[in-house]
Order: sequence, then C-alpha cells, then structure tokens
Amino acid sequence: MGPINEAHVEQPGLAVVEIAAHDDQTALAVQELLATRWATATTDRTTRDLGQPGVRLRCYLDVRQELTP
Repeated sequence: MGPINEAHVEQPGLAVVEIAAHDDQTALAVQELLATRWATATTDRTTRDLGQPGVRLRCYLDVRQELTP
C-alpha cells in the first residue's frame, strides 16, 4: 500500500483504517461493519503484498458523521 495522503487525516475525526485479513471476504466484511457505524469511503477490492500473508484493504472514515439507522 502506498503512503497515507495528508488530506485524509488533516482534521480531528478523520481516520485511515488498514485492514489485514486472511481473505477478501473477511476484509470486506470488516469494512462493511465500519461503514454501518461511520461515514466511510469504501473499496470493492483488496490488495496482496508480495511476501506477506493474506490480503490488505484501506478505507477512510469520518467519525464526526455518525450514521443514523
């Protein structure tokens, strides 16, 4: 994964979450759980890093914007 862009963390309440999981399904499920709680910029794919186990996924959260049911 590339470096984190400063714009994604320039204000309190913004966060970058990197998920490492065994497989795509697990990583995407964790991302979905986060998205049910906070405003989240999601992705539909994971990455694999050569020589590293499992898959990686990065998503961006704005915990200032709580979602309502």
